[in-house]
Amino acid sequence: MINDLTSFDIANTVSMLRSSHKGPIVVVEGVTDSRLFGKFIDRDDVKIIIAHSKDNVRRSVAEVWGKRNDKKVIGIVDADIDRLLGMTVNPPIFFSDKRDLEAMMMSSGALDDLLAEYSEPEQIEKFEEKYGSIREVIARSSYPIGLLMFISMTEGIGLYFKDMDYSYFINKKTLAIDIMKMINSVFAQSVNKSIGKKDLADKIFEREELLDDPWIAVRGHDAVAILTIGLQNAFGSYNCLGIKDGQVSGALRLAFGLDYFEDTDLYKDTVKWSARNGFVLWINQ
Repeated sequence: MINDLTSFDIANTVSMLRSSHKGPIVVVEGVTDSRLFGKFIDRDDVKIIIAHSKDNVRRSVAEVWGKRNDKKVIGIVDADIDRLLGMTVNPPIFFSDKRDLEAMMMSSGALDDLLAEYSEPEQIEKFEEKYGSIREVIARSSYPIGLLMFISMTEGIGLYFKDMDYSYFINKKTLAIDIMKMINSVFAQSVNKSIGKKDLADKIFEREELLDDPWIAVRGHDAVAILTIGLQNAFGSYNCLGIKDGQVSGALRLAFGLDYFEDTDLYKDTVKWSARNGFVLWINQ
C-alpha cells in the first residue's frame, strides 16, 4: 500500500492536515528521516509527513507550495548522486549536506560520541596512529562503493548492490577496502555485466580524482556497515562483538544532537529561508 502512494496522495494529506494545523509542515522521504528531524521540532507547532520516496517529496511540495499556495511547507531529501552530477535544488526543497542523512551524521561529531560509548580508547588510539582518523578511514573505504553505484546508474550498467557481504572486501582490522574484491562481490549478484571488472576499477580511480569531498560519494549505509566491522573487530568494546548495523545506525541517530544539526548547511539554509517566509521550523531557531 505504501508503495502505491503518489505525490498527489501526499499533497492531499498536507491539505487535509491544514484543517487542524496552521503551522509549518516538513515533508521527508522515510521513517528514519522523520525520527531524526522529530528531535529538532516543537511537535505542537511543526508537523512532519512521510512521503515514502524522494520523488514524492519533490512533487508533493511543488503541488502544495506552487499550485495550492501553501507557503509553510518544505521538503528535505537526500542529495544521493545529484551533487555528483552537479545538480542543485531550490527552496522549498533542501538537500542533506552529504549524500544522505546517515553520511551527514557520520561526518559530524556524532561519530565521536558514538565511539566514546562503544569503543575502547586504547584501541582507538592504536588504530588511528597506524591508519589515520576513523572518520577518514571510513570515508576512504566507503566512497569507492558509492562511486561504483554512481557509475552503474549513470552508464546504465545495472549492477546490484543490495545484501553486499562487506566482510569479503573490507579488512576487519584496518577497514581498508579491496576495490577488485568489492567489484567481484557486486558482480557475483548482478545479472547485467556489460563491462569488464578492470574497466570499472579504472573508472572508479578516474572519478575519485574529481572528488573535492569524499563524503559526497559516501552512502551512509556503506559507512555504517564498515563502522560496524570496526566495532566488532578492531576498536569496539567487549560488548560490541555481536553489534548489528541497525543498532549502530540507531545509536548514531541518537548521538546526532541539536548542536551537530546546527552546524549543517541544511539547518542554516532552512533557518534563513523559513525566517524570510515568516515561520519557525526548529526548536532553537
